[in-house]
Amino acid sequence: MPFTLTTPLYYVNDRPHLGSTYTTVACDAIARYQRLQGQKVEFITGCDEHGQKIQRTAEAAGVTPQAHCDAVSARFRQLWQSWQISNNHFIRTTDPRHRAIVEQFFARVEANGDVREGRQQGWYCVACEEYKDDPAAAIEPSCAVHQRPLEWRDEMNLFFRLSRYQEDIERLVASPGFVAPASRQREVQNFVAGGLKDFSISRLDVPWGIPVPGHAGHTFYVWFDALLGYLSALLESDDPPDLELAVSRGWPADLHVIGKDILRFHAVFWPAMLLSAGLELPKRVFGHGFLTREGQKMGKSLGNVLDPEVLLERCGADAVRWYLLRDIPFGEDGDFQQQRFSDLVNNDLANTIGNLLNRTTSMARKWFDGGVPPAGAALESSHPLAVAALAAADPFDAAMGALEFRGAAESLLRLAETANGYLNTQAPWKQMKQPGQEAAVGSDLYAVLEVSRWLAVLLAPLVPDLSARMLSQLGQPALESGASASLTWHPVRQWGLLRPGDPLPEPVPVMQRLELDSPL
Repeated sequence: MPFTLTTPLYYVNDRPHLGSTYTTVACDAIARYQRLQGQKVEFITGCDEHGQKIQRTAEAAGVTPQAHCDAVSARFRQLWQSWQISNNHFIRTTDPRHRAIVEQFFARVEANGDVREGRQQGWYCVACEEYKDDPAAAIEPSCAVHQRPLEWRDEMNLFFRLSRYQEDIERLVASPGFVAPASRQREVQNFVAGGLKDFSISRLDVPWGIPVPGHAGHTFYVWFDALLGYLSALLESDDPPDLELAVSRGWPADLHVIGKDILRFHAVFWPAMLLSAGLELPKRVFGHGFLTREGQKMGKSLGNVLDPEVLLERCGADAVRWYLLRDIPFGEDGDFQQQRFSDLVNNDLANTIGNLLNRTTSMARKWFDGGVPPAGAALESSHPLAVAALAAADPFDAAMGALEFRGAAESLLRLAETANGYLNTQAPWKQMKQPGQEAAVGSDLYAVLEVSRWLAVLLAPLVPDLSARMLSQLGQPALESGASASLTWHPVRQWGLLRPGDPLPEPVPVMQRLELDSPL
């Protein structure tokens, strides 16, 4: 079975932002790691394109909802291509085949007796696409999230009988590992313990949506529709729109990665819907935290939104990926601080890792005919750098498997620091001035170059471009971890694979220092 991984389907009311980039970069690192481990990966992302919010946004812009969705979805797709995100599925919920999957899924749920008609009454936030709990006592009811007035709704809707699945969902969310991290699991358990209520799955008089078969005037509530995108995304381009076929292509999902604000939809509503339809449940739902900027929530009104296109242009993908994955404990809230961003990138990538490779390659080329030095004692498994390199792999793998990107990055930094310390202690620039020390110097430089190769290999899921540049400087082929990857990295995770005498390209800095003299 493949490893199936999903980002949320991003809502197209507005352009992509750093939060969606953060989620997608994290998923890309997971996907690349799994491919290098030998897994076939189904990496799903895409756009959620229905609902009243989209309809009103398009009307305000003077375009049709479809034209609006086409433009914003294209922007998401292009952005992920620019960031070299390795997804092999991009689903849009306006895809006609998605509509067919939704209809087939709904037919199963309705046949199971889990759809009823009822009155929905309350204050509704169009921006959140959901009813809010009892703000009616307020003089001017408003959404705390979007700071917008709420609208009073009183209409007949179709409801999904979520209450029937109380015990099933209680057991599910209490099971180890289904909801992560632990703080999110407690949050979901508390929500479920409060009692599950049937939830509305249709809206009246909202034409921008998928019509509910057999229920005139009803369109599917955006969350019922959008969650099914994880199934319709699995269809190949020439597949007929068949639910069972989609499921056979890679369901259940191994991992849903989402922002914590949509946790209950994925960890409670979605599993209940799947149980009703007789389908397997996802294996894990991971809710990560939010990003702030310099201690403040990002927003248009504050003028402090970080544009991922600007970040990519000014800083490059490696720098941003490293900072997001290395500095923010995955699952917790994080704060983007520009000075810390540039300091970490410069210290970690340009200095500790990049300069290690650059200066060692320069010495090797200068003293050993432009190539890899003789290995000598460096090939022995007891060599201190061999021991350090092999020892770094286990914590790196453990951290990546646990989605602890920070721990994975820190294990590589410790290895680079060990190699830098070894180089400074051995001081080959001094040894070469002493007669008869050429073999010892060659062995020392070989060991450091081999550590650099290990670093490049292990960096591939986190910063694939930097990994490729480092391997190129060592005269080695890049590791392919993208959507078309077919080889694992196990053959290259062995000590002593650099071949003495092989030419080393003229060194150039593999990571440029960030010099950010103005706000991003």
